[in-house]
Amino acid sequence: MHCPSCGQQQVSNETKFCSKCGMPLGLVSDVLAHGGYLPQLAELHKKRKVFTRRNGMGFSLIWCLFFLLIMAPLWGILNIEELAGASAVIGIFGGLIMLISSLMYLPKQTPAIDASQMGHAQGNFQMPGQIMPGQQYGSLPPQQSIPVSMYDTPRAGNWRDTNDLDPVSVTENTTKLLTKEDH
Repeated sequence: MHCPSCGQQQVSNETKFCSKCGMPLGLVSDVLAHGGYLPQLAELHKKRKVFTRRNGMGFSLIWCLFFLLIMAPLWGILNIEELAGASAVIGIFGGLIMLISSLMYLPKQTPAIDASQMGHAQGNFQMPGQIMPGQQYGSLPPQQSIPVSMYDTPRAGNWRDTNDLDPVSVTENTTKLLTKEDH
């Protein structure tokens, strides 16, 4: 196991603190032991919330249909036209207000993560290459080979002596000049 903060490799998975930076590693070992999920968080997600965006949109649709298709004709049959018109207005504008407010203020419904979806807890942990067999993760590129015959020994005209590329020594020229002056 490696420290997520500094990358230091730990002696064992039971290490509580990083030996290099001191980061607490108890939670990291729990996450690794349960396949990337914490059971405590799975329990929190099991609880369904009543007031979600989807439920608000459904309620606004039911509100609109109830007041338009049931209450307005009922008041029309009973010859109470004021209530028929009021129920139509309440149905349309009330439904629109609830739809807009549920889209703006209510949270999205998060899917529940239960223990059966935790692959490692059930022993079904798969490597990335097994999840999507069409893609290869961490593999080398296809083998490329160049035949040995491509690498011939250099021909006489193409070879350069490395002495031609080295600069001439300054002391060598001055020594030659000094020896010429002495003679």
